[in-house]
Amino acid sequence: MIVLNKNILFLDTVHTALRDELKKIGCHCELDDKSSKEEIERKIGDYDGLVIRSRIKIDAALIDKATRLKFIARAGAGMENIDVEYAARKKIKCIHAPEGNRDAVGEHALGMLLSLMNNLNKADREVREGKWLREENRGHELMFKTVGIIGYGNMGSAFARRLNGFSVMAMAYDKYKKNFGDDFIIEANMEALYEEAEVVSLHVPLTKETEYMVNDEFISRFKNPFYLINTSRGKVVKTDDLVKHIKSGKILGAALDVLEYETSSLEKLEPKDLPPSLKYLYESDKVILTPHIAGWTYESNQRISLVLAEKIAKILK
Repeated sequence: MIVLNKNILFLDTVHTALRDELKKIGCHCELDDKSSKEEIERKIGDYDGLVIRSRIKIDAALIDKATRLKFIARAGAGMENIDVEYAARKKIKCIHAPEGNRDAVGEHALGMLLSLMNNLNKADREVREGKWLREENRGHELMFKTVGIIGYGNMGSAFARRLNGFSVMAMAYDKYKKNFGDDFIIEANMEALYEEAEVVSLHVPLTKETEYMVNDEFISRFKNPFYLINTSRGKVVKTDDLVKHIKSGKILGAALDVLEYETSSLEKLEPKDLPPSLKYLYESDKVILTPHIAGWTYESNQRISLVLAEKIAKILK
């Protein structure tokens, strides 16, 4: 076995499996999840690899000081906190691990949808308050609905697999893929989704192209009222426009694991004072909210580290 002598800096805590695997091939791993970006910049030149989640933005200024860096590894899927193009120009590999948490995301999206359509959160709360309201909590079946999936990468395809067995018509659109139809979905364009979808699930990265993609114009183009699921990034959806269409009935309900108002670290909400639209989401029985945990299972935590360990070993060998 080739034993490497590489220094790896962890800026966030991740499952110990990653450090254990890297140590096996001779890497020296250091955790620094407290220092500021400026402090990291002063010492980053001593490291061959960087492991992050979302605590610090990896921009050109930091990359310029990373003179030995061979890779930046994101313990998760989203890469919006890394200047990937600039890193590539500096011959630094940027890797992530969507394979590690895709199944968790698929299960979470399905769970939120079923809960929303069957009033499970509302009914649970009411029973605990001593209310036994059956007719008021009559639900809808997912069976025979048309589900539109936007983005058919790791997350979108995992959600599609979870839908198998519910007798739905699953359609998927991905701007950057062709001929990806499989046993779980029918490949479609957006016009078909606008015409047919009764459930819409978002599985796209946050880019300049997708920021506020789901806005008043987007929602208005759908023929049918629909349920919206967002387990991607909060700023893909413009909250004010979402609330407008929940109130109008065009959006029957929203299952949101992510919110527009999250900080870039994804660790907390940004506003000190609640914007009216966010306050509406908090109070609406037509909305289910979770704190960016769709890919946040015990199993995915370990799997992400194992996926990254394998990719890092290939880069360093």
